[in-house]
Amino acid sequence: MSNSDILAQLDTALAKRRNADPASSYTASLYAGGTAAITAKITEEAAEVVEAAAEADDAHLVHEVADLWFHTMVLLQARGLDASAVQTELARRFGVSGIEEKAGRGRADTSAN
Repeated sequence: MSNSDILAQLDTALAKRRNADPASSYTASLYAGGTAAITAKITEEAAEVVEAAAEADDAHLVHEVADLWFHTMVLLQARGLDASAVQTELARRFGVSGIEEKAGRGRADTSAN
């Protein structure tokens, strides 16, 4: 499996699992639990990324980030989106400084960050 298209391949697999039996698929069980179940798992995985970042073990950090990415991709699929939507947004921001990008969001959006 090529690294260059792994996100698209994962999106395809995740889309197929949306209709799978929750008893036979972990991913299908997340979909069945709805946004609350998926976001709870994302919160758990994000905390594990932070914990791994405090360690010297880079492989552990990569493992935890992969878990986080996977679960955020499940959330995107649950909303009818896929990784290409995020890639498009990142491409839009590429070459724009973070300060400029944040200023361009508008007053209401920047108050939370």
